[in-house]
Amino acid sequence: MGLVRSLSGRLLIVTLVVVMVTEIAIFVPSVARFREAYLLERVHRAEIAALTVLAAPDGLMNASMARELLDRTEVLNIVLTEDGIRQMILASPSLGPVEATFDLRDPPVLHLIRDAMMRIGATEDRIIRVQAYAPADMGRFLEITLRSGPLTEAMRAYGLNILVLSLVIALIAAAMVFFAMRRFVVRPITQVIANVKEFSENPEDASRIITPASRVGEISQAERAVADMEREVHGALKSKARLASLGEAVAKISHDLRNILATTQLMADRLEMSEDPIVARTAPKLLNSLDRAIRLCQSTLTFGRAEEAPPESRLIALSELVAEVYEGLGLPDAHVDCVVAIETETLVEADPEHLYRVLNNLVRNAAEAIRGSGKSGEVRISSTVAEGRLTIAVADTGPGLPSRTLENLFKPFQGSTRAGGSGLGLAIAQELVRANGGTLELAHSTTKGTEFHISVPSEAATAAA
Repeated sequence: MGLVRSLSGRLLIVTLVVVMVTEIAIFVPSVARFREAYLLERVHRAEIAALTVLAAPDGLMNASMARELLDRTEVLNIVLTEDGIRQMILASPSLGPVEATFDLRDPPVLHLIRDAMMRIGATEDRIIRVQAYAPADMGRFLEITLRSGPLTEAMRAYGLNILVLSLVIALIAAAMVFFAMRRFVVRPITQVIANVKEFSENPEDASRIITPASRVGEISQAERAVADMEREVHGALKSKARLASLGEAVAKISHDLRNILATTQLMADRLEMSEDPIVARTAPKLLNSLDRAIRLCQSTLTFGRAEEAPPESRLIALSELVAEVYEGLGLPDAHVDCVVAIETETLVEADPEHLYRVLNNLVRNAAEAIRGSGKSGEVRISSTVAEGRLTIAVADTGPGLPSRTLENLFKPFQGSTRAGGSGLGLAIAQELVRANGGTLELAHSTTKGTEFHISVPSEAATAAA
């Protein structure tokens, strides 16, 4: 059962079937030719017997000699026609009625095949007549009468030999194909399977990645594909390990940083009692930023180890949140100008902390790209509502993203938009947007600027408006 289900076993069966079908296609005309040759051989013997009789003194031959000639010729009678004269040469006294006549003077191939198939399947012994030109002299025309039983037996014996030979050829061909498949196809595939199993046991071991070695084109392509897949899995596991280590480190840092920020918050509370109008105006924003930092440390929201907390959605004024992001980043400044194209009544239902972090990341990246270009530029945040979704666009006039960043965008440790960056910012931002039921994608990035789109459901915001 296992052999039948294997690739080489099925190919063995297919080869046997194909060879046997081919041999059967050859078998039918071969049997027809054998029948024709058998009958012509009897005609040739009859011609020799006729010439022997004609060579006898006065054309006469005793009865015993005549019977011996008929027995050796394997016919019942012989009629010779020469120069328009038809004469009986030899005749058997026990000749019965002739049931069929076959003319072998240039017969059609299809007629030969038809007569052969009818004869090989016949069961009765009939008397048949055969007409043909004499092989030695085309001017002579012979008619012989013979029994069909010996012809049928000879045809069946010949057909059996053909079938046995065909089966032997099929077995030899199938065996050669089988072993060739085992050597050049099945064995390399088995080695690939074994490598995949070995790699799955310890995918972190780079030495287990398959090395393509097959010279067969398709097998070589499969090996290269498996090698690429194993390298990607190995790299992903290394990245996961780095993320886990980073998460553990951030969790430890967050514990101590939370305590430091809490102490700072206590001291900052005293600023609210200051009579300085500038301090009084700045203190609430400072305390708000400290609250946000403490909450972030308390939940250890890292991409690597800890999972993000479920979003706590509520209706928020988008323009106020954007203004808070700009102020938190110290924008505008000497190089970066800010534009807010959002209606004051635009509301969005989302987690304010999540959306703040997403916008903060995108605006910070945009501002740093502009500063890195050495030229002044603009960061613009706008919003539109269409087809039941609110789209927030964050655009800048910077130099655009590098090609390597575009290829690995939103991938941790690979999609950094600036030198020295970790590449986690956009990955975290995308995760936060998805948690709020939205999408984050790059709209375009050229030498004239970059634009990201945040799309979230807007049913709740529309209802509130």
